[in-house]
Amino acid sequence: MNPIVIISPNEALLKLHLPVSGKSKLGLGTVQFGLDYGISNEQGKTPFQEVIDILSFSNAHHIKVLDTASAYGESESVLGRSGVKQFDIITKFLAKSADECTSQMASSLAKLNCDHVYGFLSHNISQLIDNPSIWSAMLELKEQGKTKKIGFSFNSLSEIEDVMKAGWIPDLIQIPFNILDYRFMDIAKYFKAKGTEIHSRSAFLQGLFFCQPQNLSDHFKDVKPFLQELQNYSTNLAGDLLKYCTDNPVIDKVIVGVNNLPQLKEIIVGLENAVKLELECPKLGESILAPYNWRS
Repeated sequence: MNPIVIISPNEALLKLHLPVSGKSKLGLGTVQFGLDYGISNEQGKTPFQEVIDILSFSNAHHIKVLDTASAYGESESVLGRSGVKQFDIITKFLAKSADECTSQMASSLAKLNCDHVYGFLSHNISQLIDNPSIWSAMLELKEQGKTKKIGFSFNSLSEIEDVMKAGWIPDLIQIPFNILDYRFMDIAKYFKAKGTEIHSRSAFLQGLFFCQPQNLSDHFKDVKPFLQELQNYSTNLAGDLLKYCTDNPVIDKVIVGVNNLPQLKEIIVGLENAVKLELECPKLGESILAPYNWRS
């Protein structure tokens, strides 16, 4: 096993308390606003008033990016009712045709109560491979000013191969990245060199890093020793895990989801006081790194 090596950060980009005109590297994931989501989530879907409080606090602390999707249950509608025009909204779509892509944009804008979004990403790249006219529809929506950036939310390495073969250069991509999962870093560097904005998600691996190892099923047996070591090592787990992601200069935004306002406050304070994690990490496969492969 090789020790973790973290590239020295550009401190000017990593300050949380930036001037009002600046932005932090944190973005807010909103799946919990629409679904009961996450392996460590014991509270269920976030109540509406709690969403209002989270958004108000985020805006005050210069967290300006909101990440949502049509597949996130009521998330888009909740955001629309909350009032989010002061944020840069990224939404993800599912569509099997160009017409469905266009109608999905119209539906998302209506639910969000906005006339445009910052980013419009494919949530299922195989749909574009089966019907490349969807990419043309995305380009047209960008031309119409409905979105500033188009791109992809990657889930598997095979999707990258498909995109490369198609010759599509996205304005924005979202990748999973955390202390255990660096599968997509090479492609992130490649696209970054072409001007693509890079967002990462899964800094906490859907909450797995906070789970007590003894309470997990045998499916997680290969990662249990590391989880125990990590939890024993770090007294500021959320902050240290986020620092690992924000320290990476390839990544422009780190999307993190919360269930309530105290969690968000804890994350911000934790990141301000975070230290570099220096642990040896096991090499794990997609049965652990890709939550869609998890089984109880």
